[in-house]
Amino acid sequence: MVSRTSDWRDELGRWLKPFLDRLGHKARRQMCPLYVSGLIGPGDRKSIQPMAKRLALGECDQLHHFIAAGVWDATPVETELLIQADRLVGGDDAVLVIDDTAIPKKGTHSVGVAAQYASALGKTANCQTLVSLTLARGEVPVMLGLRLFLPESWTSNQARLKRAGVPTEYRTARTKPELALAEIDRVIATGVCFGCVLADAGYGLSAPFRQGLTARKLTWAVGIPRHLKVYPADVRMIWPVAKRGRPRQRHVPDILSIPAEDMLANAKWRTISWRTGTKGKLKARFAAVRVRVADGPPQRIRDKGQQHLPGDEAWLIGEHRMSGEKKFYLANLPAKTDLRTLAATIKARWICEQAHQQLKEELGLDHFEGRSWQGLHRHALMTMIAYAFLQYRRLKTARREKKNQRAAAATDIARRAPGHPRTHRSTTATAMPTLQKMDLQRKAA
Repeated sequence: MVSRTSDWRDELGRWLKPFLDRLGHKARRQMCPLYVSGLIGPGDRKSIQPMAKRLALGECDQLHHFIAAGVWDATPVETELLIQADRLVGGDDAVLVIDDTAIPKKGTHSVGVAAQYASALGKTANCQTLVSLTLARGEVPVMLGLRLFLPESWTSNQARLKRAGVPTEYRTARTKPELALAEIDRVIATGVCFGCVLADAGYGLSAPFRQGLTARKLTWAVGIPRHLKVYPADVRMIWPVAKRGRPRQRHVPDILSIPAEDMLANAKWRTISWRTGTKGKLKARFAAVRVRVADGPPQRIRDKGQQHLPGDEAWLIGEHRMSGEKKFYLANLPAKTDLRTLAATIKARWICEQAHQQLKEELGLDHFEGRSWQGLHRHALMTMIAYAFLQYRRLKTARREKKNQRAAAATDIARRAPGHPRTHRSTTATAMPTLQKMDLQRKAA
């Protein structure tokens, strides 16, 4: 088993070479593989001091300096992560999932910590919130970015931001959707290939976010709240007739907008299965209609109050889950897209939740004990690099298994041929390891 442990560490060293080339200084090139192997290796706690002890480094000063105090630019390393992720799972059939993940924290000094909604806990709690980007294809996710969201209690206090080492460009208030769009621009600039952007209702509610995706010529499918206003796709803009006073100067819609839930009240619902899970087929009831979203300029309509004018045409999709829960989505997929494709697209977002869970439970994303912006983001970057390496090994094992299966099938065909001597079927193929299985293997080693 010791040799197997040595094998994956040697492989990690080779795989990390393009990252190390971007780090420059010899000491940083030495610390990076140690830190990443500490995250991957055995041990329940993945903060600096326990990892330094397991790596037999004696004092933890070197690891601490590399992550929290060292003067080096993480941007080139972040760019290399995008390049490697694209090689692993990029493609026209890949999805880019936008979400956020919460790290519970005590106290008030850690950068970005505040009482805010923590999705991991399902309630408001003292935590840090990271906007996340996940690239996924074929149910294999690779994390691309984790960027800290700063609540108003931080952006309104410049002295507090300075103490935590927040870079100047991040000291102004930005919403999560604004952060996400900036991260998407970084991903696009690096040339990462994907087919569709997915996000939950926390982002889908934002008209500027949806419009920003459209302006970037991206295909998207996002969750929305049930009360978001929409128009029928055939809504018309007309000149209102003035009963008295001056003639009207602007067009108005010939029908008022209504909540998304009401728009689907009379739609035709179908039960659709989008994939097979561990307990069988995952299915729910879906319906979809073409609409125009009420996210155009606001305009006051006589006797009707203020209405947002019709925006772009899109798909409005409803989901009724077996639990009774109802969900609603918008997507700018082509008008000819069938319902099964719409359902499969919006449900592909689940993969980011799996990635968040594995980053925390297996690689210690939430174990960082420092307080600074720089330390938190460098630690997060190292966990994403470790995760990408494990996915590289997972895909490599899957390719080897597929090759062995093809060889075994060819042997069987040849064996059945008349006059061919009987041979034993190959038994070298192994099941694709999940990250959890790898963890068990590491602990056994």
